[in-house]
Amino acid sequence: METLIKADIFFFISSVATVIITILVSILLFYSIKAGKNLYTLSEALKGGLKDSEEFVSELRERLENNFIFRIFFPPVRRKKRTTVKDDAVRNNQK
Repeated sequence: METLIKADIFFFISSVATVIITILVSILLFYSIKAGKNLYTLSEALKGGLKDSEEFVSELRERLENNFIFRIFFPPVRRKKRTTVKDDAVRNNQK
């Protein structure tokens, strides 16, 4: 009889613990969903601001590139053609 009482007490305590843990997990899930929604709206706002700033920067770049004084201090870069090792080997064999 004493083991039956101990088993009942154990099941009662484990049931209460399960209910408390379920409630705590539910609260945690609620707040994490709420935080996720806030992060989503924040990221959408940042995306919109990024598009606006990208347009501004591209317009500013065009204005600067067309400015005479800017071109004096920062002349256009002339890029050299880079040859690969294969191209060099082919050229050396053809000579």
